[in-house]
Amino acid sequence: MIAISGQVLTIAEAGRLIAARRLSPVELTMDCLRRIESLEPRVQAWVTVDAEGALHAAKEAERLQMKGGGLSPLHGIPFGVKDIICTAGMRTSGGSQVNGDYVPDYDAAVVERLKRAGAILLGKTTTTEYAYQGGEPPTRNPWLLSHTPGGSSSGSAAAVAAGMALFTLGTQTFGSLIRPAAYNGLTCMKPTFGRVSRYGVFTASWTLDHIGAFTRTAEDNAMVLEVLTGADDRDPSTLAGTSPSFTSAMRREVKDMVIGLPDPDGFFRPETASIGQAAAEAEGVLRALGVRFKAIKLPACIDEAVAAHKMTMRAEGAAYHMDSYREKPERYGPAMREQLELGLELSAADYLRAQRVRTVFRRGMMELFGEVDALLTPATPTLPLEGYKTGNPMFNGPFTNTGLPSMTVPAGMDGETGLPIGVQLAGPHLGEETLLALGHRYQEATSWHLKTAPILHESESLHMKEEL
Repeated sequence: MIAISGQVLTIAEAGRLIAARRLSPVELTMDCLRRIESLEPRVQAWVTVDAEGALHAAKEAERLQMKGGGLSPLHGIPFGVKDIICTAGMRTSGGSQVNGDYVPDYDAAVVERLKRAGAILLGKTTTTEYAYQGGEPPTRNPWLLSHTPGGSSSGSAAAVAAGMALFTLGTQTFGSLIRPAAYNGLTCMKPTFGRVSRYGVFTASWTLDHIGAFTRTAEDNAMVLEVLTGADDRDPSTLAGTSPSFTSAMRREVKDMVIGLPDPDGFFRPETASIGQAAAEAEGVLRALGVRFKAIKLPACIDEAVAAHKMTMRAEGAAYHMDSYREKPERYGPAMREQLELGLELSAADYLRAQRVRTVFRRGMMELFGEVDALLTPATPTLPLEGYKTGNPMFNGPFTNTGLPSMTVPAGMDGETGLPIGVQLAGPHLGEETLLALGHRYQEATSWHLKTAPILHESESLHMKEEL
């Protein structure tokens, strides 16, 4: 194989090489660990790296590889998980002193599924405290180290952007999958609420939490999503029935699909000109693929829905942490304490009114998707901020609030800063197949997802890439 500086393998590329016995899971895992050793002091994406455990798992994956036959497409692929996702025998702190020494004796459902598929767990990535807004994780954006990678899944996004893992898992309760993915030039799907089991994941908000994967391409995301989705008796919110083949669905034609365009001067108006330009150019690419567009109006109660979303998150978070917080409030950070205090001040009537607003808003969004197959919006209102503030999740909230799927794909670069820009696709209930098809066809027609962070070009190439 030929080493090309600054390049990293996608899951699909690595999987084909492993299946053909042209790449060893041990070699691939060691490459990730060497890149972590080289770049982690500057990026600070990881809380825990289990090099010994990862290499042990990689050797077992290599043994099975040599036997041949019947391997999962994720076999031998190194990954990381956000530090609110439980991992057997590995510390899971939730970014908080409250659980600082907690070592679970079990894996979260998503980790179980990935290990069963032969993927190699490298360790745990940084998060804001219990995945809440506020706080200042130390993680830096690999594209520009003076800027944030976004939050709360800061470490998960930065680790993939820096080539330290081929994919990672994060969570979204407001915008913590889509926003960090856009900030780091990555592809990410927030699935429909209930698609993925949350068993073994610390709760931020029972009715708002979603789990998704950070990857480089829509194809890679489809591969991970196929493993993650499915019913789980341990999480009663999971949806019954079998999951579709997302990798097959992404190859669907998109010609004559109809995408809704909200008023560009309305709710989804970006604050940065280059973001609006990237969204307009993405629209042009999709039009060239035969996609049709239709101007749409968002439900009139969208502003009230944003307020209801915040109220729900605070109330449910306060209920989850209430006993622990009252017993040892000093162990929570100031940003988390502020959110919990706001939640504890809410009444049952406040919470119930918020749920009524959410129901009305979701009904309005479902009616909208009776007219169109998907929506196209900017993924974020601004570029990544300088410093440690994690950024504005407002453009992602409507789809978290309603539990509808949304996805971001890289769609441009800011000419002044060199930071990546993403666009957001959103769909109806269980609309992941449509979003993946749109994302995949878009990436076949563009090259933004092939761009890599400058930090990768500063270090020795550790991943091996060749023409497949």
